[in-house]
Amino acid sequence: MENFNDESYEEYSVELGEIVNEFKLEPLVEPDGCIHSRIVCADVNRPGLPLSGFFDCFDSRRIQLFGRAEHQYMSQQTGAVRLYKIQQLAAQAPPAIIITSGLSAFSEVIQACEEYHIPLYRTDVTTSRFQSALIASLAVSLAPRITRHGVLVEVYGEGVLILGDSGVGKSETAIELVKRGHRLIADDAVEIKRVSEKTLVGSAPPIIKHFVELRGIGIVDIRRIFGMGAVKDTEKIDLVVKLEPWDKNKSYNRMGIDNETTRILGMDIITNTIPVHPGRNLAIIIEIAAMNNRQKKMGYNTAEEFNKRIQESLKKENN
Repeated sequence: MENFNDESYEEYSVELGEIVNEFKLEPLVEPDGCIHSRIVCADVNRPGLPLSGFFDCFDSRRIQLFGRAEHQYMSQQTGAVRLYKIQQLAAQAPPAIIITSGLSAFSEVIQACEEYHIPLYRTDVTTSRFQSALIASLAVSLAPRITRHGVLVEVYGEGVLILGDSGVGKSETAIELVKRGHRLIADDAVEIKRVSEKTLVGSAPPIIKHFVELRGIGIVDIRRIFGMGAVKDTEKIDLVVKLEPWDKNKSYNRMGIDNETTRILGMDIITNTIPVHPGRNLAIIIEIAAMNNRQKKMGYNTAEEFNKRIQESLKKENN
């Protein structure tokens, strides 16, 4: 198993202003420069316990959401108590407070946010929907990431990361796959993000998006030559294909029973090592690899089925 060292990746952040623009949040209190503050935590919080005075497990890095439950609880308090509770929360310096469901903002909330310079916004979206959308957005923006030399293509709905030494034929294979109706995501450099516990997503750095380098020809623009349908901005990574020069002394996987994997950002991705030899149609081989991988995910493993037939045949012969 090859391991792309993924334990030392840096933490990322996103500006509060990007979140405000993405979700079209209405500013209620917006201190000077707050939109340039950095959000570093992908989790959000509904401050039910903090409003009751319990802060032992409070994470001040999280955006705080005020939904109907919090609004109803605060409406039952007197103005003085309401102000005190909000001041306690604001004193923890959360990056922002967002009121959901288009609910009204208590004057005490606005007062405390102005006093402690806490950004306060509002959205008409319901709490559950907004919370899930915000977490999903933050998960992508703050995802651990690395950049690897390779090519990423979508083949029959499977994201295939093609790896190999320079000159082995990765870009030429990608061009052939595009000609066969598949889509290019990135050539030469692939930015890989771990957006969830089960998903890696790859994309191209903006400067080389949709471009492919072909030795002897130069840089070509896949989108302009083959059309918009030949490219895609991002794709999950389902399979790694390693291209390497044919070595007659090396034993390659001929049955497919043993799964080779490549560890990327803490995840093990199924890997096929394909020996490159004159006359081999790599595009067709990668198409088969993608379809075979998809078939496995749907519950059918050809190698296991073939092995089962062999075992049954041997049992019959022994009997």
